[in-house]
Amino acid sequence: MDMAVVSPIILPLELARALTTAAIRRVEDTGIPSCVAVVDGGGNLVLLTRMDGAAIGAIDSSIAKARTAVHFAASTSDLSAAAAGGPLATIATSSEVRLAFVAGGVPILDGGGVVIGGLGAGGGSPSQDHDAVSSAARSVGGAL
Repeated sequence: MDMAVVSPIILPLELARALTTAAIRRVEDTGIPSCVAVVDGGGNLVLLTRMDGAAIGAIDSSIAKARTAVHFAASTSDLSAAAAGGPLATIATSSEVRLAFVAGGVPILDGGGVVIGGLGAGGGSPSQDHDAVSSAARSVGGAL
């Protein structure tokens, strides 16, 4: 029996694994245990990796960063100023979905430039998290 395709937004598990592996390699350079999350184009979790010793809170923050990158089709580092007193200042109180407007999340694009998912990291500083996910996205291809 063939499986029905529920959504045109597809993020293959193989891509999620490749992105996670690349981000973890970059994070290991910092020596700070982190979490890396990959969500699909609807913001639903595809893969979460928690390094040994990573803070429990980094689980939710990495997912929220990845989801935010999808919902706004932008890097969370580019959105942080808009959320800090800018046009997105009230979004946290108007949304039931957990979002994070701090560096560490990037959208994942297909070959046509369509957002098919997001990659988020949590555990390090915002700049370290951003470096890990943006570096992973560049090395694997397909991110803003």
